Amino acid sequence: MTNNDLLRRVRYIFDFNDAKMIAIFALADNKVTREQVSSWLKKEEDPDYQTLSDMQLAIFLNGLINDKRGKKDGPQHKLESPLTNNLIFMKLKIALNLKAEDVLEIMSLTEFRMSKHELSAFFRKADHKHYRECKDQILRNFLKGLQLSYRNEGKRNDAKSTSVYKGK
Repeated sequence: MTNNDLLRRVRYIFDFNDAKMIAIFALADNKVTREQVSSWLKKEEDPDYQTLSDMQLAIFLNGLINDKRGKKDGPQHKLESPLTNNLIFMKLKIALNLKAEDVLEIMSLTEFRMSKHELSAFFRKADHKHYRECKDQILRNFLKGLQLSYRNEGKRNDAKSTSVYKGK
């Protein structure tokens, strides 16, 4: 999964417009233009397409954390490069203030099952003996689960399941 694809998916999940995308970058102390955002969101076949770097995606995810959880005083979190699926997964989990049970419930929306122990392996340090690399399939299922919970919440009747993801 490319950084651009991930940015498009997050934008769709939360229904962000260009102004909101620019504001999220600004929350991580980075100024971007509407043209930059537009070029990152285009398909690869488009002549105006530009690749989103790991650094730019890390800035966006840090801005998303600041947007959803509030900006902390002091300097911004250091940017990770290269940005791995494990770090992306962790940043999304932090931004949405999700506990392991919440993540597992989101994953179950896509019929993807895993244990709490399997999940915790993705959030360990890379040199830990139980660390496990997060493959694209896992991240895609998590994003799809987020999409099902955030984009379809008006279509669902189960109020408890949608409130879990809103931190209520």
